[in-house]
Amino acid sequence: MIRYVVPLTEGGYHMWTAEHRRLAVRTGQRYPSDLSDAEWGLIEPMIPPAKRGGRRREVNVREVLNAIFYVLSTGCQWQALPKDLPPKSTAHHYFGLWDWDGTLERIHHALYVKTREWAGLEASPTAAIIDSQSGKAAQKGAPRSTRKALMRGRKSPAASATSWSIRWASC
Repeated sequence: MIRYVVPLTEGGYHMWTAEHRRLAVRTGQRYPSDLSDAEWGLIEPMIPPAKRGGRRREVNVREVLNAIFYVLSTGCQWQALPKDLPPKSTAHHYFGLWDWDGTLERIHHALYVKTREWAGLEASPTAAIIDSQSGKAAQKGAPRSTRKALMRGRKSPAASATSWSIRWASC
């Protein structure tokens, strides 16, 4: 989850202040992934209403979100949801529905923006940091014309004097 954003100082180091620590504390909740009242107040208007003409929605949508956030933050399987959260079938159904209709993306964006505002940052980042591993991964997935310039050419087995068919025949 993106609740623990800490602004960078000019030197590039994380600087935890008393205010940042206060915002990151998740006490008073069952699980660290549970929504706070402030977060729920921000998210509640984004939840689509129940379908018209059907049964009345009986599930507590906040608890469904808590279950989804629990799975996302812990990495556990849906079957491993604690018993005090909604059933896995309910949580997984809403997860799929909200992923399909874009609700989860809107929720993520709203929490991301609010977290940056709470941290005293602009809503959109003005800089990005990339490490050497990410750079290497990007080169491997680069278009073929770029990869040719970055990688050594390899000999094909047919061009090699010891292709597999010759080696197999000599055994």
